[in-house]
Amino acid sequence: MQAGDAEQLAREAVSGGFEQVVAAGGDGTVHEVVNGLAGSDVALGLMPMGTMNVFATELGLPANDLGRCWEIICREETLLVDLPRANTKRFVQLAGVGLDAQVVKETSRTLKRNFGPLSYLISAAQIATRRPPRLLIESEDALTEEGSFVLVGNGRLYGGPFPFFKHAANDDGLLDVLVFKQIGYLDLLKYLQNVFFTRDITPREVEYFQTRALRVSSRDEVPVELDGELAGSCPVEFKLDSKQLRVLAPR
Repeated sequence: MQAGDAEQLAREAVSGGFEQVVAAGGDGTVHEVVNGLAGSDVALGLMPMGTMNVFATELGLPANDLGRCWEIICREETLLVDLPRANTKRFVQLAGVGLDAQVVKETSRTLKRNFGPLSYLISAAQIATRRPPRLLIESEDALTEEGSFVLVGNGRLYGGPFPFFKHAANDDGLLDVLVFKQIGYLDLLKYLQNVFFTRDITPREVEYFQTRALRVSSRDEVPVELDGELAGSCPVEFKLDSKQLRVLAPR
C-alpha cells in the first residue's frame, strides 16, 4: 500500500455503509484510517502490527497478542474518545513541533526496518547538536510565549509506554501540552529524562498545561508530526472535538 491508501479505503468504507473498520498496522496506519473515518459514526478496531503502537497501548490493548485483539474487536464494546486536529488533519494520540518531527523527517525506512524504535534515537542523537528553532506559543492557558520544542498529547503516552502527559485522558475534552523553553537540543534531551522518569514535571525549563486550543508558529520552516507521520510545517493550530471517535476497546 502507498501513503494515503488507508485513508481512502476508510472513506470508501464510510460511504459504503460499513459500521466497523479495522486498522491493521502501526500508528501511521491508524492515523490515516482515522482521517478517513472523521465525521462518521463508524467504529475503529485495532490490530497493532507496526513499529510503534502507542494508541493501542493507550487503549489497553494487549501487546503482541493479535488473537486477543481480535476477540476484543468481536465483542463490539466501544469507547468514545476525543479527536484532535492540527489545521485540517486529525490525529489520535500525539503531535510534535520541532525535534521529534525533525527526527521523523530524517529517519529513513531502511533505518526503521533495521533498528526498529532504536532508529529514532539514532536520528535524535544526530540532530541534537543543531541549534533548535524559535517557536511562538499562543494559548489562553499557556504562561510561556516561546519554546524550542512542543509536544501535544491526547493521552498519557508518548514514544511507546512512556507517560509524558501526566494528567491526560483521551476523553476529557482537553489537549495536554509540553513546551520545552528556549534551550538547546542537548539540554532538551536531559529534560526529556525528567519527563520520562518522574511523577510530575518539575524543571522550570518545561511548561505543562491543558487547553482546548493552541497555535504554534515560527519564522523558520519547522516540521510538524502527527501520530509519528509528517504533516507539513508551522504554523499549526490545534483544536479538539470532544468524544468524536468510536473505538473498539476494553472498557
